Amino acid sequence: MNARAALFDLYGDHLRSRGGRASVAALVHLLAPLDIAAPAVRTAVSRMVRQGWLAPVRLPRGPGYEVTPKCVRRLDETALRIYRAGTIIWTGRWHMLVVEPVRERSRRERLKADLAFLGYAPLSETTWIGLRASPELGAILAGENIRADRFDAVFDGDARALVARTWDLDGIASAYEDWLAQTVDLIGGLPGDAADDQVFAIRSRLLHGWRNFLFRDPGLPAELLPPDWPGERARAYFEQEAARLLPAAAAFVDRHLTEP
Repeated sequence: MNARAALFDLYGDHLRSRGGRASVAALVHLLAPLDIAAPAVRTAVSRMVRQGWLAPVRLPRGPGYEVTPKCVRRLDETALRIYRAGTIIWTGRWHMLVVEPVRERSRRERLKADLAFLGYAPLSETTWIGLRASPELGAILAGENIRADRFDAVFDGDARALVARTWDLDGIASAYEDWLAQTVDLIGGLPGDAADDQVFAIRSRLLHGWRNFLFRDPGLPAELLPPDWPGERARAYFEQEAARLLPAAAAFVDRHLTEP
């Protein structure tokens, strides 16, 4: 896990609900159990400031960083998808984007990654579909200065066939199976009397692995998925273990946020 990804997870999973800010010293201590050294933390923070995710703030413990409105939108959208509550309700309609051609490769790749993270998939180089409109979409398009026409659309055909050719369901299913097997081993290696910093580290790795699926799986409803979808088994295990490990992980975070 790299420092930037770990910081996103830390702010989203713990700091967002605690005011969205922390001192540099606290960030360094909180990422130490993940074997992320202080220079890597500071470099990642500087990069996130340049990208508009974090802003400098003066705290009682010294210099620190807080989330920006842009970051709040991303963290809240991520949390809704990570900790999905209840059954997904799909209206049968698609949110369609027709994006103007983007010549610069770097902008094109950033847009592709951002749209995939928001749950969209390409029908062609310039046309994308998603289950629903994302509240982050406007800010992403504006940030890249890209124009897109948006439609609320109904597909005239077999929706399951559309999904099967638009998303790599076999690849996603295999990734869920692999993740579940590896994660069971990861959790199984945690001693029952583990210190809270160990629990924090394991839970952080659990969350990071699960968060990576947001780039691949848009959270399709059951009626669009093959039978016995492994993503549901993986989700049940993630939710169970994330909740079980949370008290000790939260205690570790609180201690380092309050220590002088």
